[in-house]
Amino acid sequence: MSCPRVALLVFAATIASAAPLAAQAVPGTRAYVAAQSGWDALRDGRHEAAAEAFALALDLEPRDPSLHLGAGMAAFLLGQTTAARHSLERALALAPSLTPASLLLGDILYRTSDLDGAIRVYEAAAAYAPANSTLAARLEALRREAALHGSFFASQGSRFTVLFEGPSDEALASHAIEVLESAYWRIATALSTYPDQTITVVLYTQEQFRDITRAPQWAAAAYDGRIRIPARGAAANSREFERVLVHELTHALVQGVAPRGLPIWLHEGLAVVFEPDGAGWAQAQLARDTRRLPVGRLTGDFARLSTAEARLAYAQSAAMVRALFEHNGAAAVGALLQDLARGDAFADAFERRFLIAYSAFVESLAR
Repeated sequence: MSCPRVALLVFAATIASAAPLAAQAVPGTRAYVAAQSGWDALRDGRHEAAAEAFALALDLEPRDPSLHLGAGMAAFLLGQTTAARHSLERALALAPSLTPASLLLGDILYRTSDLDGAIRVYEAAAAYAPANSTLAARLEALRREAALHGSFFASQGSRFTVLFEGPSDEALASHAIEVLESAYWRIATALSTYPDQTITVVLYTQEQFRDITRAPQWAAAAYDGRIRIPARGAAANSREFERVLVHELTHALVQGVAPRGLPIWLHEGLAVVFEPDGAGWAQAQLARDTRRLPVGRLTGDFARLSTAEARLAYAQSAAMVRALFEHNGAAAVGALLQDLARGDAFADAFERRFLIAYSAFVESLAR
């Protein structure tokens, strides 16, 4: 991959621990108390509470860069990338040397397909922190990716950018964007949530197209702001190419709403269900294989499963998602994702949205 995959939880903790160094609020004041409450909420994963605390603190101390950083961090974890970018830009306008703000802003710009903007942010930050190894590594990685742009072709859609590594294919790019635009509205409408991030798709036209989904090593792979698909010969297998695009788009949209807190079965189940005839594939798979994996094996990494077990895990995951849709509608799943973005525990959010304890839902599947 051309950019380091950021472990969001570790990244958040690093930023949260470094940010108070730039604080201007006087200890004991209302702004200081609100700011401390915001940082505590971030560390505890209570993202909505953090956003509220930083908003209160900023009403009292609007020129404190660390408060804008905290607000940007909370917005990012809530999936509000535009608000996060604005808060971080304000933080850096007030304190250009605030490296944690530069790191997060650069990551957001990269994820929203502004590679040049991300490089500019990191270069500006490096002038203040030349010895920062994280900053140096990320700047080097993005410069390497930028150097490849001579062999990339970009086709712009309203929400998507398609880049090529290898020979360009404008017809394939146009087809991919058409599929993605249609799928975006279908998925977003079903879940009643509309992520606003720009999504970049990288098509590797020198690598033979293949099904990169439904394999144990691919399950809910870390999303680094790019959908990456081997694409040589994809035009000859259009239906499968479209299915893979939609599967990976679903992961990107879900990740954009809820960056953490989802069990793997929900991530993969949604990706399969929203594929063209994905529910039919899952039903047929379960009819052929009478075995069932314990739900506990579907909550974590699929990488330890065999290929046959992984296919069964994908099918079971899709069946679980279908059961949720039938129980309380797809919009309830979208609301669950938003609850997780706010920092709610999965079991609590599940019970609120489906009016049944998660443990009871799991037990019902075994019957």
